[in-house]
Amino acid sequence: MEPKKGNTRDPMRSQQVYTKQTRIAELAERHPQLAFTSLNHYIDMDWLKEAFRRTPKDRAPGVDGQSAGEYGEELESNLQSLINRAKSGSYRAPPVKRGYVPKDGREDRPIGMPTFEDKVLQRAVVMVLEPIYEHDFLDCSYGFRPKRSPHDALESLWKQIMEMGGCWLIDADIRKFFDTLVKEHLRSFLRHRVRDGVIERLVGKWLKAGVLEEGQILYPEDGTPQGGVISPVLSNIYLHEVLDKWFEEQIKPRLQGRAFLIRFADDFVMGFELERDARRVLEVLPKRFARFGLEIHPEKTRLVDFRRPREHASVRATFDFLGFTHYWGKSRKGRMVVQRKTAGSRLGRALKRVDEACRKARHRPVAEQWKMLRVKLLGHYGYYGITGNGRGLSSFLHWVRRLWRKWLSRRSRDAVLSLR
Repeated sequence: MEPKKGNTRDPMRSQQVYTKQTRIAELAERHPQLAFTSLNHYIDMDWLKEAFRRTPKDRAPGVDGQSAGEYGEELESNLQSLINRAKSGSYRAPPVKRGYVPKDGREDRPIGMPTFEDKVLQRAVVMVLEPIYEHDFLDCSYGFRPKRSPHDALESLWKQIMEMGGCWLIDADIRKFFDTLVKEHLRSFLRHRVRDGVIERLVGKWLKAGVLEEGQILYPEDGTPQGGVISPVLSNIYLHEVLDKWFEEQIKPRLQGRAFLIRFADDFVMGFELERDARRVLEVLPKRFARFGLEIHPEKTRLVDFRRPREHASVRATFDFLGFTHYWGKSRKGRMVVQRKTAGSRLGRALKRVDEACRKARHRPVAEQWKMLRVKLLGHYGYYGITGNGRGLSSFLHWVRRLWRKWLSRRSRDAVLSLR
Protein backbone atom coordinates (compact mmCIF):
# COMPACT_ATOMS: atom_id res chain seq x y z
CA MET A 1 0.00 0.00 0.00
CA GLU A 2 1.48 3.37 -1.02
CA PRO A 3 1.94 5.81 1.90
CA LYS A 4 0.03 9.06 1.85
CA LYS A 5 1.83 11.95 0.26
CA GLY A 6 3.55 14.21 2.79
CA ASN A 7 2.87 11.85 5.69
CA THR A 8 6.12 9.84 5.74
CA ARG A 9 9.17 10.49 7.85
CA ASP A 10 12.33 11.71 6.11
CA PRO A 11 15.25 10.74 8.41
CA MET A 12 17.55 13.29 6.76
CA ARG A 13 15.09 16.16 7.25
CA SER A 14 14.34 15.13 10.83
CA GLN A 15 18.07 15.03 11.58
CA GLN A 16 18.57 18.50 10.09
CA VAL A 17 15.76 19.90 12.24
CA TYR A 18 17.18 18.16 15.31
CA THR A 19 20.63 19.67 14.60
CA LYS A 20 19.11 23.15 14.39
CA GLN A 21 17.19 22.64 17.63
CA THR A 22 20.38 21.46 19.32
CA ARG A 23 22.12 24.64 18.21
CA ILE A 24 19.32 26.77 19.67
CA ALA A 25 19.47 24.78 22.92
CA GLU A 26 23.25 25.25 23.18
CA LEU A 27 22.89 29.02 22.76
CA ALA A 28 20.11 29.11 25.36
CA GLU A 29 22.25 27.19 27.85
CA ARG A 30 25.38 29.24 27.17
CA HIS A 31 23.55 32.57 27.45
CA PRO A 32 20.76 32.22 30.05
CA GLN A 33 20.05 35.97 29.98
CA LEU A 34 20.10 36.27 26.18
CA ALA A 35 17.02 37.45 24.32
CA PHE A 36 16.99 35.80 20.87
CA THR A 37 16.44 38.39 18.13
CA SER A 38 16.86 36.11 15.09
CA LEU A 39 14.97 32.83 15.10
CA ASN A 40 12.59 32.89 12.14
CA HIS A 41 15.30 31.86 9.67
CA TYR A 42 15.09 28.35 11.15
CA ILE A 43 11.53 28.06 9.84
CA ASP A 44 12.19 26.94 6.28
CA MET A 45 10.59 24.30 4.04
CA ASP A 46 12.26 21.36 5.82
CA TRP A 47 11.23 22.78 9.20
CA LEU A 48 7.60 23.11 8.13
CA LYS A 49 7.55 19.65 6.59
CA GLU A 50 8.73 18.25 9.91
CA ALA A 51 6.08 20.34 11.68
CA PHE A 52 3.48 18.90 9.30
CA ARG A 53 4.68 15.36 10.08
CA ARG A 54 4.42 15.96 13.84
CA THR A 55 0.90 17.41 13.63
CA PRO A 56 -1.82 14.81 14.37
CA LYS A 57 -3.91 14.10 11.28
CA ASP A 58 -7.05 12.67 12.91
CA ARG A 59 -8.34 15.69 14.82
CA ALA A 60 -11.52 17.63 14.10
CA PRO A 61 -11.16 20.31 11.39
CA GLY A 62 -11.27 24.02 12.19
CA VAL A 63 -13.49 26.78 10.87
CA ASP A 64 -12.41 26.18 7.26
CA GLY A 65 -13.39 22.50 7.36
CA GLN A 66 -10.12 21.44 5.71
CA SER A 67 -8.74 18.05 6.73
CA ALA A 68 -5.09 17.05 6.99
CA GLY A 69 -5.47 14.84 3.91
CA GLU A 70 -6.81 17.69 1.83
CA TYR A 71 -4.02 19.99 2.96
CA GLY A 72 -1.41 17.35 2.15
CA GLU A 73 -2.57 16.92 -1.45
CA GLU A 74 -0.70 20.12 -2.43
CA LEU A 75 1.77 20.06 0.44
CA GLU A 76 4.76 21.79 -1.20
CA SER A 77 2.76 24.75 -2.52
CA ASN A 78 0.70 25.04 0.67
CA LEU A 79 3.79 25.12 2.89
CA GLN A 80 5.62 27.57 0.63
CA SER A 81 2.63 29.89 0.75
CA LEU A 82 2.51 29.49 4.54
CA ILE A 83 6.21 30.43 4.88
CA ASN A 84 5.76 33.50 2.68
CA ARG A 85 2.71 34.73 4.56
CA ALA A 86 4.19 34.04 8.01
CA LYS A 87 7.43 35.93 7.33
CA SER A 88 5.93 38.81 5.37
CA GLY A 89 3.35 39.53 8.06
CA SER A 90 0.36 38.82 5.80
CA TYR A 91 -0.64 35.62 7.62
CA ARG A 92 -4.00 35.93 9.32
CA ALA A 93 -4.71 33.69 12.28
CA PRO A 94 -8.19 32.25 11.65
CA PRO A 95 -10.79 32.13 14.42
CA VAL A 96 -10.66 29.06 16.64
CA LYS A 97 -13.75 26.86 16.67
CA ARG A 98 -14.81 26.28 20.26
CA GLY A 99 -16.25 23.09 21.65
CA TYR A 100 -16.76 21.77 25.16
CA VAL A 101 -15.73 18.61 26.99
CA PRO A 102 -16.94 17.42 30.43
CA LYS A 103 -14.80 18.30 33.44
CA ASP A 104 -15.25 16.40 36.71
CA GLY A 105 -18.98 16.14 36.14
CA ARG A 106 -19.58 19.71 37.40
CA GLU A 107 -18.87 21.97 34.45
CA ASP A 108 -17.76 21.81 30.83
CA ARG A 109 -14.23 22.79 29.84
CA PRO A 110 -13.88 24.86 26.65
CA ILE A 111 -11.49 23.56 24.03
CA GLY A 112 -10.35 25.25 20.83
CA MET A 113 -10.04 23.63 17.40
CA PRO A 114 -7.70 25.64 15.11
CA THR A 115 -7.52 25.03 11.37
CA PHE A 116 -5.04 22.39 10.27
CA GLU A 117 -2.73 24.94 8.60
CA ASP A 118 -2.74 27.00 11.78
CA LYS A 119 -1.76 23.90 13.76
CA VAL A 120 1.20 23.29 11.45
CA LEU A 121 2.46 26.85 11.84
CA GLN A 122 1.94 26.76 15.61
CA ARG A 123 3.87 23.48 15.73
CA ALA A 124 6.72 25.08 13.79
CA VAL A 125 6.93 27.94 16.31
CA VAL A 126 6.75 25.51 19.23
CA MET A 127 9.71 23.63 17.72
CA VAL A 128 11.68 26.90 17.91
CA LEU A 129 10.60 27.85 21.44
CA GLU A 130 11.02 24.45 23.13
CA PRO A 131 14.85 24.25 22.90
CA ILE A 132 15.10 27.71 24.51
CA TYR A 133 12.68 27.17 27.37
CA GLU A 134 13.72 23.61 28.20
CA HIS A 135 16.85 25.20 29.65
CA ASP A 136 14.82 27.82 31.54
CA PHE A 137 11.93 25.79 32.94
CA LEU A 138 12.52 24.34 36.41
CA ASP A 139 12.43 20.71 37.49
CA CYS A 140 9.14 21.26 39.32
CA SER A 141 7.31 21.73 35.99
CA TYR A 142 6.12 18.60 34.16
CA GLY A 143 3.20 19.53 31.91
CA PHE A 144 3.53 19.31 28.11
CA ARG A 145 7.31 19.15 28.13
CA PRO A 146 9.50 16.75 26.10
CA LYS A 147 10.35 13.52 27.92
CA ARG A 148 8.15 14.45 30.90
CA SER A 149 4.80 12.94 31.78
CA PRO A 150 2.11 12.94 34.48
CA HIS A 151 3.64 9.74 35.84
CA ASP A 152 6.96 11.56 36.29
CA ALA A 153 5.17 14.27 38.28
CA LEU A 154 3.38 11.67 40.41
CA GLU A 155 6.64 9.83 41.10
CA SER A 156 8.40 13.04 42.14
CA LEU A 157 5.48 13.98 44.40
CA TRP A 158 5.53 10.54 46.05
CA LYS A 159 9.27 10.63 46.69
CA GLN A 160 9.28 14.12 48.18
CA ILE A 161 6.37 13.42 50.53
CA MET A 162 8.01 10.18 51.67
CA GLU A 163 11.39 11.88 52.18
CA MET A 164 9.70 14.43 54.46
CA GLY A 165 7.77 11.72 56.27
CA GLY A 166 4.58 13.54 55.32
CA CYS A 167 3.92 17.24 54.93
CA TRP A 168 1.50 20.13 55.13
CA LEU A 169 0.19 20.34 51.59
CA ILE A 170 -1.46 23.20 49.69
CA ASP A 171 -3.91 21.66 47.23
CA ALA A 172 -4.42 24.62 44.87
CA ASP A 173 -6.78 25.40 42.03
CA ILE A 174 -6.45 28.26 39.52
CA ARG A 175 -9.86 29.48 38.42
CA LYS A 176 -10.22 29.36 34.59
CA PHE A 177 -6.51 29.83 33.97
CA PHE A 178 -6.56 29.57 30.16
CA ASP A 179 -9.44 32.05 29.95
CA THR A 180 -7.96 34.67 32.29
CA LEU A 181 -4.20 34.89 31.74
CA VAL A 182 -3.36 38.46 30.78
CA LYS A 183 -2.01 38.75 27.25
CA GLU A 184 0.15 41.79 28.00
CA HIS A 185 1.90 39.94 30.83
CA LEU A 186 2.45 36.97 28.52
CA ARG A 187 4.01 39.16 25.82
CA SER A 188 6.28 40.72 28.43
CA PHE A 189 7.37 37.31 29.74
CA LEU A 190 8.05 36.09 26.20
CA ARG A 191 10.27 39.08 25.47
CA HIS A 192 12.63 38.03 28.26
CA ARG A 193 13.92 35.38 25.87
CA VAL A 194 12.39 35.96 22.42
CA ARG A 195 12.51 39.26 20.53
CA ASP A 196 12.32 37.94 16.99
CA GLY A 197 9.80 40.13 15.14
CA VAL A 198 8.24 37.29 13.13
CA ILE A 199 7.77 35.04 16.17
CA GLU A 200 6.37 37.87 18.31
CA ARG A 201 3.99 38.93 15.56
CA LEU A 202 2.67 35.39 15.06
CA VAL A 203 2.13 34.87 18.80
CA GLY A 204 0.33 38.20 18.95
CA LYS A 205 -1.98 37.16 16.11
CA TRP A 206 -2.82 33.87 17.81
CA LEU A 207 -3.61 35.70 21.04
CA LYS A 208 -5.91 38.08 19.16
CA ALA A 209 -7.59 35.42 17.01
CA GLY A 210 -11.31 35.26 17.60
CA VAL A 211 -13.31 32.32 18.91
CA LEU A 212 -16.18 30.93 16.83
CA GLU A 213 -18.99 29.76 19.08
CA GLU A 214 -22.57 29.06 17.97
CA GLY A 215 -21.99 30.86 14.68
CA GLN A 216 -20.69 34.05 16.31
CA ILE A 217 -17.05 35.22 16.46
CA LEU A 218 -15.99 36.54 19.86
CA TYR A 219 -12.76 38.36 20.72
CA PRO A 220 -11.92 37.69 24.39
CA GLU A 221 -9.82 40.38 26.06
CA ASP A 222 -7.74 37.85 27.99
CA GLY A 223 -6.80 34.20 27.76
CA THR A 224 -5.53 31.76 25.17
CA PRO A 225 -7.77 29.07 23.61
CA GLN A 226 -7.28 25.54 24.89
CA GLY A 227 -6.57 23.09 22.10
CA GLY A 228 -4.08 25.25 20.23
CA VAL A 229 -0.65 23.69 19.73
CA ILE A 230 1.04 26.85 21.02
CA SER A 231 -1.13 27.17 24.15
CA PRO A 232 0.71 24.67 26.42
CA VAL A 233 4.09 26.35 25.81
CA LEU A 234 2.66 29.82 26.40
CA SER A 235 0.93 28.69 29.58
CA ASN A 236 4.18 27.16 30.85
CA ILE A 237 6.02 30.41 30.13
CA TYR A 238 3.36 32.33 32.07
CA LEU A 239 3.36 30.08 35.15
CA HIS A 240 7.14 29.72 35.05
CA GLU A 241 7.35 33.45 35.76
CA VAL A 242 4.31 33.79 38.01
CA LEU A 243 4.73 30.65 40.13
CA ASP A 244 7.81 28.48 39.58
CA LYS A 245 10.55 31.12 39.75
CA TRP A 246 8.74 33.01 42.51
CA PHE A 247 8.51 29.87 44.66
CA GLU A 248 12.13 28.84 44.03
CA GLU A 249 13.82 32.25 44.26
CA GLN A 250 11.66 34.22 46.68
CA ILE A 251 9.64 31.81 48.81
CA LYS A 252 11.94 28.89 49.61
CA PRO A 253 14.85 31.03 50.89
CA ARG A 254 12.47 32.62 53.44
CA LEU A 255 11.09 29.36 54.82
CA GLN A 256 12.29 27.70 58.00
CA GLY A 257 11.70 24.15 56.82
CA ARG A 258 11.87 22.15 53.62
CA ALA A 259 9.33 22.69 50.84
CA PHE A 260 8.57 21.57 47.29
CA LEU A 261 6.36 22.47 44.34
CA ILE A 262 5.00 20.06 41.71
CA ARG A 263 3.20 21.60 38.72
CA PHE A 264 1.60 19.98 35.68
CA ALA A 265 0.27 22.73 33.37
CA ASP A 266 -2.12 24.73 35.60
CA ASP A 267 -2.48 21.99 38.25
CA PHE A 268 -0.07 22.23 41.16
CA VAL A 269 0.51 21.25 44.78
CA MET A 270 2.98 22.59 47.35
CA GLY A 271 4.39 20.59 50.24
CA PHE A 272 5.88 22.00 53.45
CA GLU A 273 7.69 20.44 56.36
CA LEU A 274 6.30 23.05 58.80
CA GLU A 275 2.71 24.18 59.25
CA ARG A 276 3.64 27.83 59.81
CA ASP A 277 5.50 27.93 56.47
CA ALA A 278 2.49 26.46 54.69
CA ARG A 279 0.08 28.96 56.23
CA ARG A 280 2.30 31.91 55.35
CA VAL A 281 2.48 30.84 51.70
CA LEU A 282 -1.25 30.09 51.56
CA GLU A 283 -1.88 33.64 52.73
CA VAL A 284 0.28 35.33 50.06
CA LEU A 285 -0.53 32.96 47.18
CA PRO A 286 -3.81 34.67 46.13
CA LYS A 287 -2.09 38.09 46.22
CA ARG A 288 0.73 36.86 44.01
CA PHE A 289 -1.67 35.45 41.41
CA ALA A 290 -3.96 38.49 41.51
CA ARG A 291 -0.97 40.66 40.57
CA PHE A 292 -0.91 38.84 37.21
CA GLY A 293 -4.66 38.70 36.61
CA LEU A 294 -5.21 35.18 37.96
CA GLU A 295 -7.41 33.94 40.78
CA ILE A 296 -6.82 31.14 43.23
CA HIS A 297 -10.18 29.43 43.70
CA PRO A 298 -11.07 30.10 47.37
CA GLU A 299 -13.32 27.05 47.74
CA LYS A 300 -11.18 24.49 45.90
CA THR A 301 -7.84 25.56 47.41
CA ARG A 302 -7.10 24.13 50.84
CA LEU A 303 -4.40 23.27 53.33
CA VAL A 304 -4.15 19.52 53.97
CA ASP A 305 -2.50 18.01 57.03
CA PHE A 306 -0.85 15.18 55.12
CA ARG A 307 1.63 14.13 57.78
CA ARG A 308 2.14 10.41 58.33
CA PRO A 309 -0.81 9.35 60.53
CA ARG A 310 -0.66 7.17 63.57
CA GLU A 311 -1.28 3.53 62.79
CA HIS A 312 -4.79 3.40 64.27
CA ALA A 313 -5.94 6.91 63.33
CA SER A 314 -9.67 6.91 62.51
CA VAL A 315 -9.47 9.85 60.07
CA ARG A 316 -6.78 10.14 57.41
CA ALA A 317 -6.42 13.07 55.06
CA THR A 318 -6.53 12.68 51.27
CA PHE A 319 -6.05 14.90 48.24
CA ASP A 320 -6.51 14.50 44.47
CA PHE A 321 -3.81 15.29 41.91
CA LEU A 322 -3.58 14.33 38.23
CA GLY A 323 -6.51 11.95 38.43
CA PHE A 324 -5.38 10.05 41.54
CA THR A 325 -6.50 10.21 45.16
CA HIS A 326 -3.43 10.19 47.44
CA TYR A 327 -3.79 8.71 50.90
CA TRP A 328 -1.80 6.99 53.66
CA GLY A 329 -2.00 3.21 53.83
CA LYS A 330 -0.02 0.19 54.92
CA SER A 331 2.56 -1.42 52.66
CA ARG A 332 3.02 -5.19 52.50
CA LYS A 333 5.71 -4.83 55.14
CA GLY A 334 3.31 -3.01 57.45
CA ARG A 335 4.83 0.47 57.02
CA MET A 336 2.72 3.58 56.50
CA VAL A 337 3.28 4.81 52.94
CA VAL A 338 1.58 7.16 50.47
CA GLN A 339 -0.70 5.19 48.18
CA ARG A 340 -2.65 6.21 45.07
CA LYS A 341 -5.97 5.12 43.62
CA THR A 342 -8.12 6.31 40.73
CA ALA A 343 -9.98 9.46 41.81
CA GLY A 344 -13.73 8.92 42.04
CA SER A 345 -14.51 11.77 39.64
CA ARG A 346 -12.15 10.34 37.01
CA LEU A 347 -13.59 6.83 37.40
CA GLY A 348 -17.11 8.18 37.00
CA ARG A 349 -16.15 10.20 33.93
CA ALA A 350 -14.42 7.21 32.29
CA LEU A 351 -17.44 4.93 32.93
CA LYS A 352 -19.79 7.57 31.53
CA ARG A 353 -17.78 7.56 28.29
CA VAL A 354 -17.87 3.75 28.17
CA ASP A 355 -21.61 3.75 28.77
CA GLU A 356 -22.17 6.18 25.91
CA ALA A 357 -19.87 4.22 23.58
CA CYS A 358 -21.69 0.95 24.36
CA ARG A 359 -25.05 2.61 23.75
CA LYS A 360 -24.01 3.87 20.33
CA ALA A 361 -22.37 0.58 19.32
CA ARG A 362 -24.98 -1.83 20.72
CA HIS A 363 -26.21 -2.93 17.27
CA ARG A 364 -22.75 -3.60 15.88
CA PRO A 365 -21.22 -7.12 15.84
CA VAL A 366 -20.05 -8.27 19.26
CA ALA A 367 -16.47 -8.75 18.05
CA GLU A 368 -16.40 -5.15 16.84
CA GLN A 369 -17.73 -3.92 20.19
CA TRP A 370 -15.07 -5.88 22.02
CA LYS A 371 -12.31 -4.29 19.95
CA MET A 372 -13.68 -0.85 20.81
CA LEU A 373 -13.84 -1.67 24.53
CA ARG A 374 -10.38 -3.22 24.46
CA VAL A 375 -8.93 0.07 23.18
CA LYS A 376 -10.66 1.96 26.00
CA LEU A 377 -9.49 -0.53 28.62
CA LEU A 378 -5.88 -0.40 27.42
CA GLY A 379 -5.96 3.41 27.41
CA HIS A 380 -7.33 3.48 30.97
CA TYR A 381 -4.82 0.89 32.19
CA GLY A 382 -1.99 2.76 30.47
CA TYR A 383 -2.61 5.84 32.62
CA TYR A 384 -4.04 4.46 35.85
CA GLY A 385 -1.97 1.27 35.95
CA ILE A 386 0.48 2.34 38.66
CA THR A 387 1.75 0.51 41.73
CA GLY A 388 -0.95 0.11 44.37
CA ASN A 389 -3.95 0.85 42.11
CA GLY A 390 -4.94 -2.73 41.38
CA ARG A 391 -8.34 -2.33 43.05
CA GLY A 392 -9.08 0.76 40.99
CA LEU A 393 -8.35 -1.12 37.77
CA SER A 394 -10.40 -4.13 38.87
CA SER A 395 -13.32 -1.86 39.73
CA PHE A 396 -13.15 -0.24 36.30
CA LEU A 397 -13.14 -3.62 34.53
CA HIS A 398 -16.06 -4.83 36.67
CA TRP A 399 -18.22 -1.84 35.75
CA VAL A 400 -17.25 -1.97 32.08
CA ARG A 401 -18.46 -5.58 31.95
CA ARG A 402 -21.74 -4.62 33.63
CA LEU A 403 -22.32 -1.71 31.27
CA TRP A 404 -21.58 -3.82 28.21
CA ARG A 405 -23.91 -6.58 29.43
CA LYS A 406 -26.63 -3.97 30.03
CA TRP A 407 -26.49 -2.67 26.47
CA LEU A 408 -26.19 -6.14 24.92
CA SER A 409 -29.33 -7.20 26.75
CA ARG A 410 -31.14 -4.09 25.53
CA ARG A 411 -30.09 -4.96 21.99
CA SER A 412 -31.99 -8.25 22.28
CA ARG A 413 -35.02 -6.43 23.67
CA ASP A 414 -34.86 -3.84 20.86
CA ALA A 415 -34.84 -6.68 18.30
CA VAL A 416 -37.96 -8.23 19.87
CA LEU A 417 -39.76 -4.88 19.91
CA SER A 418 -38.92 -4.25 16.25
CA LEU A 419 -40.70 -7.49 15.27
CA ARG A 420 -43.99 -6.50 16.93
